[in-house]
Amino acid sequence: MGLPDTSTVPKKDPMGMDYIPVYEGEQEAEPSSANQIRISSEKVQKLGVRTELAQLQTLDKLVRAAGRVEPDERRLYTISPKFEGYVERLHVSITGQPVGKGQPLFEVYSPELVSAQREYAVAAQGVESLKGAGDQAQASMRQLADSSLLRLRNWDISDEQIKALAKSEEARRTLTFRSPVSGIVIEKKAVQGMRFMPGEALYQIADLSSVWVIADVFEQDIGLVKTGAKALVHINAYPDKRFEGTISYVYPTLQADTRTVQVRIELANPGQLLKPGMYAQVELPVGGRSKVVVIPNSAVIDSGTRRIVLVQAGEGRFEPREVRLGQRSDNQVEVLDGIKEGEAVVVTANFLIDAESNLKAAVGSFGHASHGAAPPASQGEATSSGAKPTTVGHQAEGAVEEIDLKMGAVTLNHGAIASLKWPAMSMEFQTANPALLSSIKVGMAVKFEFVERKAGEWVITRITPQQPANSGSATNPHAGH
Repeated sequence: MGLPDTSTVPKKDPMGMDYIPVYEGEQEAEPSSANQIRISSEKVQKLGVRTELAQLQTLDKLVRAAGRVEPDERRLYTISPKFEGYVERLHVSITGQPVGKGQPLFEVYSPELVSAQREYAVAAQGVESLKGAGDQAQASMRQLADSSLLRLRNWDISDEQIKALAKSEEARRTLTFRSPVSGIVIEKKAVQGMRFMPGEALYQIADLSSVWVIADVFEQDIGLVKTGAKALVHINAYPDKRFEGTISYVYPTLQADTRTVQVRIELANPGQLLKPGMYAQVELPVGGRSKVVVIPNSAVIDSGTRRIVLVQAGEGRFEPREVRLGQRSDNQVEVLDGIKEGEAVVVTANFLIDAESNLKAAVGSFGHASHGAAPPASQGEATSSGAKPTTVGHQAEGAVEEIDLKMGAVTLNHGAIASLKWPAMSMEFQTANPALLSSIKVGMAVKFEFVERKAGEWVITRITPQQPANSGSATNPHAGH
């Protein structure tokens, strides 16, 4: 402490603290900015420091999401009779069975259906028998036939069955329901002999020639996803295949428990390889709209509150810059502010450089600038704010009021301190080494030297007895700090 001191060999100072090593070439040239870090060329090589230039380019991003295969809701068909009846016979009796369009599913018997058929048959015969009668009689009979025909059609009776009924003029006991589409039976509730009510769903058939993939995209990426964009889908069951689809819809609601938004992707399904319920890995390529300044992701040191990038300012000189970041890709990140195109940024060993610079700053704050660093400024200098730099020691005299050995602190009633423009007051100081308290007692007049380790924390680095004094000999005592 005090005057600058150097040594050609490692040693300790009077307080038992090690001198700071300074390697050859490290002090040959001072950085051009006080914010820069100086590291010797030899140490740069040992650390494996590597830099890359910030580039102006389009940032391509790939949004990844997990998804699942689901049937296309527009290709789901439900077989639900509109009248009351009984299942007489099943032609398709297994869930999962593939069916073709027009294939018989089941036969039903319904008294209502038989009555409606007979009514239509009688009305059709009446129209034929009244061809020579008056117009009013023919119109009445034709209206009755049309009403009976409309009733059958409203019950989803096919035109072929109606023609067969009109031709035979006999009501059939059972009616056959056929599949309206080619697909897979995904639900079957019909059981032979069961009674069903109007509107009861007996079969559900899915056309799986085209399916949906519902992907869960995270909240922070949803702004990049646009309807109509292409998507790549990977299925674990087919690792050698890649399926391409189109984003058809972005759902308007957010899943609160997962913080994701569902995105619908339509896929063709030839051969029906994609089966509902399969898990899928979805990749959504997102291209940048314009060129931006980008740097590698590894160049960013993120402390949680700030994002720092080390910029190479010259040979062995590095400048930490706080940056504002934008979108990220797999390997690069957009820099909105702090870095310009063409500047070299550290992409490897930046954490080691940052750790070493923090270590030097922490040691320097104890007033060890004289151990190989730049010598401290004279005691008479003062900054415009009235405070000295953190590595400059201040000297004062006072009397010991209280000693706290456990906390390594001492309360001193000191006189005015010109270097800080402080008036005389009583205040508590921390000590750089608790051993400093062994040579003083309460009421003793002392001389001491102290530094500001960090904002508002004053640390005594040296304290020596001045002369015996009682508790009332302190200069201008008063509490208030």
